Amino acid sequence: MPQSNGPLTGLKVVEFVGIGPGPHVAMLLADLGAEVVRIERQGGRILNPVVERARHRVAVDVKSDEGRQFCRDAAAHADVLLEGFRPGVMERLGLGPDELLALNPRLVYARMTGWGQEGPLAHAAGHDINYIAITGALAAVGKKGEPAIPPQNLVGDFGGGSMYCAFGIMAALYERERSGKGQVVDAAIVDGTTSLMSFFFGIRQIGFIKTERGDGLLGGAAHYYRCYECADGREISVGALEPQFYAELLEKIGATELAEGRDNPANWGDMADRLTALFKTKTQAEWCEILEGSDACVAAVLPLDEAREHPHLKAREAYVERDGVWHTAPAPRFSRTPGTIRDSGMDGADVVARWARED
Repeated sequence: MPQSNGPLTGLKVVEFVGIGPGPHVAMLLADLGAEVVRIERQGGRILNPVVERARHRVAVDVKSDEGRQFCRDAAAHADVLLEGFRPGVMERLGLGPDELLALNPRLVYARMTGWGQEGPLAHAAGHDINYIAITGALAAVGKKGEPAIPPQNLVGDFGGGSMYCAFGIMAALYERERSGKGQVVDAAIVDGTTSLMSFFFGIRQIGFIKTERGDGLLGGAAHYYRCYECADGREISVGALEPQFYAELLEKIGATELAEGRDNPANWGDMADRLTALFKTKTQAEWCEILEGSDACVAAVLPLDEAREHPHLKAREAYVERDGVWHTAPAPRFSRTPGTIRDSGMDGADVVARWARED
């Protein structure tokens, strides 16, 4: 495994195998230098070589006395423990925060769940679509008069879930520098998604932006903030929110007659129809040749398989190839201690043994 000099180099993380946001949190930490020991079930295998990269794996029967003792030993020497089971599971295994913080008072014990550790739904099964449903996020996505459309599992699992969990871990580690004590991070997708909705919740109360499905400035109703089909069936995105950007858009596409009345919602439907007809006169590539890179705020809508070939993403090396597998690059970027794409390395049991020797 290539060495890392990322900002988290030296951080020791124990990850209990899971799905969705938990593995993504561990990837984020590992990309920036953390050493992650992943505790897996017997017979476990890699399902996603990108998200599960840079792990030291060990198969453990956590229901056995020997397996639970290994987990305690690992936690005793770790900085962070990451688990994504339903509330109470780790406690029943004798691996709950009370037990492990007693062993290692500096441990940051991160719990990644959908509903959180308490509340009427805490013990119920669920998935991204359910978690974002009760927060108001799902209701805003889709076309007016049609059922809501789940935005993949980006908003809940990864937006409100893994990103907030990683942020919580970093905050707890920062606080530990002053107090010398670890603590529990309760990262619930419903909490994170509610926080993601702060802008809309706040601005909605002063009546500036509507959040009803298919309505409002940012919901697809405004003709200058939506996607249009081109002559070849591909699409472009238009985000000309500011008047000066809108003016540049109209000038470049030859539609300056649409300058008047742009901020009156009563005009949006007719203006959108006119732009729909106009954008169908050229292919996506032709429109990008005219508009991309200007202040018209236009970009091609690309399928994921084509994204890494976009000139801007190629210039930023947003995708990195290692041993025939394409990976997303570590993010964010650091000027002095950059993150590194690393393969999985040593046996996890050997790593834990080394942690014990180092302590």
